[in-house]
Amino acid sequence: MSVWDDVVGQERVIAELRAAVSSAADLLAGGRGEAMTHAWLFTGPPGSGRSVAARAFAAALQCERGGCGQCTACRTALAGTHADVEVVTTRLLSIGVGVARELVQWATRRPSGGRWQVVLVEDVDRLTEQAANTLLKVLEEPPPRTVWLLCAPSLEDALPTIRSRCRHVLLRTPPVAAVADLLVRRDGVDPAMASFAARASQGHVGRARRLATDESARLRRNEALRIPTQVTDLGSCLTAAANLVEATKEEAGAQSASLDGRETEELARALGKGTVGRAMDRSAASQLKELEKQQKTRAKRTQLDALDRALVDLVSFYRDVLAVQVGATVHLVNEELRPAVERLARGGAPEETLRRIDAILECRLALEANAAPLLAVEAMTLALRTG
Repeated sequence: MSVWDDVVGQERVIAELRAAVSSAADLLAGGRGEAMTHAWLFTGPPGSGRSVAARAFAAALQCERGGCGQCTACRTALAGTHADVEVVTTRLLSIGVGVARELVQWATRRPSGGRWQVVLVEDVDRLTEQAANTLLKVLEEPPPRTVWLLCAPSLEDALPTIRSRCRHVLLRTPPVAAVADLLVRRDGVDPAMASFAARASQGHVGRARRLATDESARLRRNEALRIPTQVTDLGSCLTAAANLVEATKEEAGAQSASLDGRETEELARALGKGTVGRAMDRSAASQLKELEKQQKTRAKRTQLDALDRALVDLVSFYRDVLAVQVGATVHLVNEELRPAVERLARGGAPEETLRRIDAILECRLALEANAAPLLAVEAMTLALRTG
């Protein structure tokens, strides 16, 4: 067992990070530590395990044995509760300058455990320009025992001033077989279900686990994959778009409801609600209003993420159609839908399939640019029309 067990299909990356951990230990002993540096930028496609690799690296840096996976330092670092590992993750659309200033202050402290002060930012691509600029000074001239671990989908998603100060670690999409093995080994998933989930998720580890363990996620995926056979006229296109947007809105609402209620109740208690002999803080109303604003932003992000997952599933369907049309000797992502895939393949040409794939990708870009979800999805379903 080690901290690297859940870093799937990334042998080259693990070797690089292990070397850095050894160099970090050498630095602590007074050596040169040439393979270690103070700032790292982890990039890779969604589901590649950027944050998983970063957390494993943080744990290994804090471990006396270089990442045994069993000691208190390893367990707490992986769980996000280590006193010298600060993990920043957000469900909001951006990370503001206030959070960045807090990180700079935190990073200047000496590690309480005597090893490293590690700051892990899982979504550095969501830093506002002002927040990114706040971090530049500490990234350029860091305290001697502080390490920054930043994660983004690609180099281009991080500001040039950020990425120029970091060592780049590039992760790849894990092989389907490796993801299936992880689900069986770590989560106890049935091998057949693990194989399906890994294939359907196209190597996205988090998505594979959700599909393998959540029946409602599988049902939502099936509904999205029915769209190509439903969009035959104007009415059916508009209906399919409305159903997809509404389904993702409901999914986001279900995910947010319990979390929102818990956060609101905790903040209200902290401000004095229900405390005998203590009135609520005068600023309570504004703080609760600010929390509500953040929750609405998070709900929007959650819905956009759910929509994007559905669009990725749609792309996989048309990818399979294209593979059949050109006679490619590849495995279908949606093997269980082969009859529908082959039927659609016979009814059109590869050029039409490519046009439909482009329409889905354009919809993803429009949603990322803050287009109205219903309008963007309606434009897409009209472009997918087969009638």
